[in-house]
Amino acid sequence: MTPDVEKSLRAGLYEAIKKGYDILQKGGAAIDAVEAAVRELENNPLFNAGKGAVFNIKGINQLEASIMDGQKGTAGAATLLTTVKNPISLARKVMESDHHVFLGGAGAESYAKEQDLEIVDPSYFWTKHRWEQHERGFLHSACAVPTSSSSKSDHWSPTSTAYILDAGMDEQGDFSHLPMGTVGAVAVDILGAVAAATSTGGMSNKWDGRIGDTPIIGAGTWADKAVAISGTGTGEYFIRQGTAQFIASRIGLLKEGIGSASKTAVVQMKQMGGEGGVICVDSSGNISMTFCSAGMYRGYCSRQTGHSPVIGIFHDEVIAPGDNHVAK
Repeated sequence: MTPDVEKSLRAGLYEAIKKGYDILQKGGAAIDAVEAAVRELENNPLFNAGKGAVFNIKGINQLEASIMDGQKGTAGAATLLTTVKNPISLARKVMESDHHVFLGGAGAESYAKEQDLEIVDPSYFWTKHRWEQHERGFLHSACAVPTSSSSKSDHWSPTSTAYILDAGMDEQGDFSHLPMGTVGAVAVDILGAVAAATSTGGMSNKWDGRIGDTPIIGAGTWADKAVAISGTGTGEYFIRQGTAQFIASRIGLLKEGIGSASKTAVVQMKQMGGEGGVICVDSSGNISMTFCSAGMYRGYCSRQTGHSPVIGIFHDEVIAPGDNHVAK
């Protein structure tokens, strides 16, 4: 990335953390803090969620999100969204409905309208750098590129052969060329309650209708009375492992610390062939940011940081005692 892009990414992380932490400093609830932080990232076109989300193989932005309140044990999720400006707020509305946990597609978007959430034209989510990444995905696999690279209305319809080839991986199952970058937040409030929220556009050039780990409670998001977890990476492996609940179970049943439990999960996921990381906080305020990729956009704020956000991107930046990179 260029120095200017790196500076903008760090500034975006700073603002999102500050948005959530300001709520906590005023005595607000953890669930409010994580929603606010994730909304801020959804509105920032540099991150793969909301405005700035990646395109699927048909050139469409399909969004998903989930949220969980550890104190109440309630959760909400939404997927296959194309018109909801802030998917995380829809996930919260589902959580607070007391009827369901998970909504998807047209039904989820109708519910968003009923709840007076902001609805936008799908073109709102289009950004030039994500469209270029969409095109590069086809070039990587030597497939046809949409005829007009500058038009946001050009949605290429792939053949069945190219569809299999390009949707999420190449012939060798290599995800490395595909941008991911799910956003998430975890928080603990003054009462010791924890919450987690996660939002994403998924994997660039994913199959139409593909659902990742982000909206799946227990895979990409989890919160109970002890710990809150949010994950980012190759979602198929998070789903197979049940990563978020895997970590919580090790903490709850084996009495393992959050750093050790997170490292175990990430190492096992890496051995399975996955890549990514998790952010965790427990009810005592201990944090863990563990990942096996070259870097992970991350940061935190607490009394220990002087109430000022501390930001990291690359694997050689150690910004907290619980900031752990699992070596390649």
